Amino acid sequence: MDQNALKAEVGRVAAARVEDGMVLGLGSGSTSEAFLKSLGGRVADGLTVRGVPTSERTASLCRELGIELTDLERDPALDLAIDGADEIDPDFNLIKGGGGALLREKIVAAAADRMLVIADASKQVEHLGAFRLPVEITPFGAASTIRAVESICSQHGLNGDLRVRPNLATQDADRAPFVTDGGHWIIDCPPGAIDDPKALDEALRAVPGVMETGLFIALADQALIAGKDAVEALELER
Repeated sequence: MDQNALKAEVGRVAAARVEDGMVLGLGSGSTSEAFLKSLGGRVADGLTVRGVPTSERTASLCRELGIELTDLERDPALDLAIDGADEIDPDFNLIKGGGGALLREKIVAAAADRMLVIADASKQVEHLGAFRLPVEITPFGAASTIRAVESICSQHGLNGDLRVRPNLATQDADRAPFVTDGGHWIIDCPPGAIDDPKALDEALRAVPGVMETGLFIALADQALIAGKDAVEALELER
């Protein structure tokens, strides 16, 4: 199967795990969208669920599919969050945020009793860090924040250029920064093996101006991984 077919299959298997009456956290990104399409099919067949979307794009797709939306004010405790990942290590630590929704994704994941990661096998890694770690920052004082983040990255062995993510939707030669649904910027850290994800996450989040990092530590406890032959169900023992 090609990657799109893998995403469709893992999305189908994840949707089959949703139980009637659940309140869900609904992730962002292409694999999450594959799940939502399968979930929409089950809703059309009579399944009753409510979902908290992690991005405006996810919310829009849910409306198209007839999936009832809610928010954390009305439903502050979620039964299950289902989301993709850019990388997942053997301890179920994740890098997320390639789509730019990492702050909302982490808030929703933290509000859920369980987090189910859906991904294809290419996202499984021994050590996080080949995928550039996204960090969401406030635009105010961005230069100072970036300087501090760069220093912390270097201390953790991530040496190289730190990039402010550009808005690829614009045609300007000097593209404006990508802006998240919350009005923040994303900076992408240099690649490199992250030996201590928890320590790096804590150091980065201590920087004034950093809203959140794309390191998801001790949040996911289940994963569905689509390989070429089957979808493998994994569960973390805590």
